[in-house]
Amino acid sequence: MIEATGLTKHYGTTVAVRDLSFRVEPGRVTGFLGPNGAGKSTTMRMILGLDRPTRGEVLIDGQRYADLRLPLREVGALLDANWRHPNRSARNHLRWMATSNGIPDSRVDEVLELVGLSSVAKKRAGGFSLGMLQRLGIASALLGDPRVLLFDEPVNGLDPEGIQWIRTFMHALAEEGRTIFVSSHLLSEMAQTARDLVVIGKGSLIYQGTTDDFVHRATGRTVRVRSPQPEDLRTALTERRITFTEQDGALLVSDLTSAELGDLAFSAGITLHELSPQTGSLEEAFMQLTGESVEFRTGTPKEPG
Repeated sequence: MIEATGLTKHYGTTVAVRDLSFRVEPGRVTGFLGPNGAGKSTTMRMILGLDRPTRGEVLIDGQRYADLRLPLREVGALLDANWRHPNRSARNHLRWMATSNGIPDSRVDEVLELVGLSSVAKKRAGGFSLGMLQRLGIASALLGDPRVLLFDEPVNGLDPEGIQWIRTFMHALAEEGRTIFVSSHLLSEMAQTARDLVVIGKGSLIYQGTTDDFVHRATGRTVRVRSPQPEDLRTALTERRITFTEQDGALLVSDLTSAELGDLAFSAGITLHELSPQTGSLEEAFMQLTGESVEFRTGTPKEPG
C-alpha cells in the first residue's frame, strides 16, 4: 500500500504539490490523473525519495522509501524509459541493477522473457526504439519481484499489441495482491486499465475513488428507453417530474436506474423494447472535473482572412 499524508512540495515560491493525501490499495490498479503541471511527476518522485517533501510524508507499506534496505525487492518503478547507459546491453543493464540488491542473474533472464526482449538481450540499449526502451523499463521495475509498482506513462511508444499486453499484465499483477499505481494521459486506456483513480489538479486532490463513480459523478446517469407506447411513457415521466430528452426515437431518462425505470413502466402498464444504461466517458468526466485546474490553455484558431 502507498499512503500519502499532507504531502506538500515547494520550489521557491511555486507550490507543486499542496497538502495532498491519498491511499493506493493493494490488489487493484489505481490510475493517477491530472492535467499537465498538476504535480503528478513530483508526487511520484516524492514516493520514491527522489524529491524531499516540504511537509508531509509518503509511506510504502508503512515505511519511507529511503528506509528500505533492498528497495528493488519492495518497490519497482518506471518513471523515465530513457534512464539507461546507451553502451550497455539490455541484459547487462539489468544485471547491474540486480547486483545492487542481491538479485540473481536468473531473474534478469526471467523479466527479459516476460517483457519480450529475450531476443535482443545482448544488444546495446542505445539502439533500442522507444517501445523497446519502455519494455526494458518495465523489466527494470519487475526485477526484484516487488509488491508495489509505479508506472509513469508505461504505454508510450508501444504498438497496439504491446498496449494490450501491458494492460492485461497490470491486471494480472493486481490480482496477485500487488499495489499498482499508474500515471497516464491516455484516458481511453486508463478507462480500461484502472479500477480506482487518484485525480489531482494544481497540486491538490480533486477526487479519489472508483473509476465508475468518477465518471458517474461528473457526467450523470442516464438510461435509454424505447417503447411502442411513447406518449404513455412521456406522460408517466412528466407526471413524476423526471427529466428526459428524445434521441432517435428513444428517450434518455436522467437520475433513474434501469431497475427504477423498468418498475415505473411496469406499474404504468407500458411495454418496453429497450432499457439500457448510458454512461459518459472517462475523458468527458476528466475534462469536466479538472477544467478549472488546467495550467496551459489552447486558443481557438481564427478564421483566415
